[in-house]
Amino acid sequence: MILYLQLFYEFFKTGLFTVGGGMATIPFLYQMSDATGWFTHTDLANMIAVSESTPGPIGVNMASYVGFITGMKHNGTPGAVSGAIIATLGLVTPSIIVILIIAMFLRNFRNNKYVNNAFYGLRPASAGLIAAAGITVVMATLFFQDTLAEGFSPAAINWQGWVLAIILWILTNKVKFTKKLHPIVFIAGSAVIGILFSMSA
Repeated sequence: MILYLQLFYEFFKTGLFTVGGGMATIPFLYQMSDATGWFTHTDLANMIAVSESTPGPIGVNMASYVGFITGMKHNGTPGAVSGAIIATLGLVTPSIIVILIIAMFLRNFRNNKYVNNAFYGLRPASAGLIAAAGITVVMATLFFQDTLAEGFSPAAINWQGWVLAIILWILTNKVKFTKKLHPIVFIAGSAVIGILFSMSA
């Protein structure tokens, strides 16, 4: 029970202070990883990949994923389902409360200069959070963090990750035919390549 209350509390905080969409939750999840030990940074990188490639908002997918694996570690399959539901509820509850409050006072909020000024300040903060999350994901994907912690060396570079990232960048930005393809094509292709890489390792 304490675990579920903690899950709800942690994701309630995340949902309350995250501004800018699902990607803005990622810095909060890194902090949660450090504070609770429920998952590692490597686990989180994998969660991001899965959440981005599955239907639904990434923030909700991440909450469900974290709740699922945390509940699974502590209470098996029943705990996994409960953990996923509780973490997801924790994340979306603040948004529901805020939207209900705003809906009650929509006309006053619409032209309120203080609200407009607050959002003016929140936009760059949101952009910064998303940029920080992107840099963290790039570092976790293109470098082996354990080796990198001991000092930079060629062994710290994930060469396969670099090759795949460069190929994807070229295909999505420079090749006229492929850059028009739907992103799901690149997600599916990357998943297949990842499987092949893991089999050859």
